[in-house]
Amino acid sequence: MKISKDMTIGELLEKAPEKADILLDAGMHCLGCPASQAETIEEACEVHGLDVEEIIKELNK
Repeated sequence: MKISKDMTIGELLEKAPEKADILLDAGMHCLGCPASQAETIEEACEVHGLDVEEIIKELNK
């Protein structure tokens, strides 16, 4: 599965729950929050001040 910045957090966690650790390690500790489920990876990175390209690269390893 190819992960993209347009994928929602909910979709990512549903399809690849093992990737949660990458987001948690990056400082996204609100993965269980209902609002985060509809947020795209790009939006979440913006809120947390993270480089979306770096996170996507790590998620696709």
